[in-house]
Amino acid sequence: MNTKSFNDTVVFFVAAEGPALKSEQDALDLLGETYGTETDMIAVPASRFAPSFFDLSSKEAGHFFQKLQNYQMRLAIVGDISRHTEASKALRDFVGETNRIGHHLFVGDEVALAAALGRKG
Repeated sequence: MNTKSFNDTVVFFVAAEGPALKSEQDALDLLGETYGTETDMIAVPASRFAPSFFDLSSKEAGHFFQKLQNYQMRLAIVGDISRHTEASKALRDFVGETNRIGHHLFVGDEVALAAALGRKG
C-alpha cells in the first residue's frame, strides 16, 4: 500500500496502471483497498479514469464522488485534465468549485496536492 502523510492527512495513492475507473463499483473497490487503514484521502491518477468520467453529462464523476462522500472518504484526482476542462465549461466550473471547497481536489501533481493539504515542499 502506497500511503503518505501530508499535514496529518493520510493519502492512499492508487497505482497508475490498472483498469479504467468510472463507476460507483470502482469507487467501492478503491474504498475496499483502504479498509482497515487510517486513510483520509484516495489519490487517483487522472489517467486512470475513463474519458467518459470527465463528461459531466454521463454522471459518472458525480456518482463516483458521491459514493466516496457517503463513506466520508476524500478524493484527489492527480494529473493534467486540461484537455477535458478546455472542452467543457461545466467541467471547468466543477473543478474550480470542488477545489474552492477543498474537501475533494483536482491537482496537477503530488507537489500541488501537498500544497493544497497545507504542506510546503
